[in-house]
Amino acid sequence: MIAEDVQRAEPPSLRPIVARVAALNLGYFGIEIAVALAIGSVALIADSLDFLEDAAINLLIVAGLGWSARNRARLGTAMAGILLLPALAGAWAAYAKSTDFVAPAALPLTLTGLGALAVNLACALMLARHRTGAGSLTRAAYLSARNDAFANLAIIAAGLVTALHPSPWPDLVAAAGIAILNADSAADILRAAAAERRAAG
Repeated sequence: MIAEDVQRAEPPSLRPIVARVAALNLGYFGIEIAVALAIGSVALIADSLDFLEDAAINLLIVAGLGWSARNRARLGTAMAGILLLPALAGAWAAYAKSTDFVAPAALPLTLTGLGALAVNLACALMLARHRTGAGSLTRAAYLSARNDAFANLAIIAAGLVTALHPSPWPDLVAAAGIAILNADSAADILRAAAAERRAAG
């Protein structure tokens, strides 16, 4: 009966949408990490790891669709932990930046942020109508895409400010914002997973 209820809660279109979102995230990760390393941007390193993390989360969701509410809650809890990994990686990159405290190239920073924003908005739009359909799983994917879009706006702003006033600080501030967004999303997903666990009895 639980499996039937889960199937009814998840429209057939959800699995291919999540798979497409995973592919988009994996593809842009490769682009963004290459630019990040080339120009020495901490914010782009953090954001590129977000794309890799989002690809992993969406692949886990593809695997977890159709599971019971209890098992989806367990997977949602694990995903909350995954969301914190880019924050830790960003902290390490910021520490490493202290030995080479120069501003990243403003134009590649801005253009890469614009590309990331386009990808994340596309993913968020694809996931928006399913964000409450499978509890903590699709909520994790939707929140990741939505929050990454906000992070991309911060990266674009950092690029524009750096163009006017060359400094590594706008890039570092954007990286800190990305870490805060991920921590907030992790807390939200943990709450959704706890609600699923209570509903499962």
